[in-house]
Amino acid sequence: MNGFLKELLPPIVTKGIRKIVAASRSRKKLNERIFTPPTESNGQELDVYWDSNMAALLDTWGKDHVWNEIQMFLVGKQGKALDIACGTGVTMQIVQNATNMEVYGCDISDLLISKAEERGIEKKYLQVCDATKMDMYADDYFDYSYSIGSLEHFTEDGILNFIAEVKRVTKYDSYHMMPTSSSEKDEGWISPYQSYFNNNENWWIEKFKKFYPSVKAINSGWKDERSIGKWFVCQKTPL
Repeated sequence: MNGFLKELLPPIVTKGIRKIVAASRSRKKLNERIFTPPTESNGQELDVYWDSNMAALLDTWGKDHVWNEIQMFLVGKQGKALDIACGTGVTMQIVQNATNMEVYGCDISDLLISKAEERGIEKKYLQVCDATKMDMYADDYFDYSYSIGSLEHFTEDGILNFIAEVKRVTKYDSYHMMPTSSSEKDEGWISPYQSYFNNNENWWIEKFKKFYPSVKAINSGWKDERSIGKWFVCQKTPL
């Protein structure tokens, strides 16, 4: 797969990955998950997160943009950070090396979490869970939290539940990077490869402001032919 397609991930997953996922549905491996994700009614695709090819792509896609950006958000911070939808844990290690923070990660896929363990991340810092129900974490357990290229793949109800849970478990700021439409229109739930919401900046700000008093949108260096990456900085206590 060429470098251009890697740069598209996430939110867009190539047609080749979709073919792999379709074939994988018949494999016994998918019936042996530790955690079974909820069924969504709007076409949300989750099986891709149990594919080893997707895991390999997640190890490289953020190298020249979002991995640099999350370090700048967190440099100088202290305490515990949560990487939500952490994938194979590569971002966790980048943040750990750039800061003095304890970095934890959670993901819906036990396959991706196992890859994070193989990477050398201690099991005590990892959790298989649905990000809309993070009951294993106490209120304000983390000082900071972040997600990268994940929230746009949730249903609309899931987005709100996600944000509510993030606010509950995070004491201070939370940072979330996702695509917004290049057209500046709300294009809604689209399925070019992997399904996701491709809406404008204000659509997302309205979602976050249901829970946070202060939300700021900052441009990311990530983009594709359809979307522009944005970081949404959510603060419980505005400066």
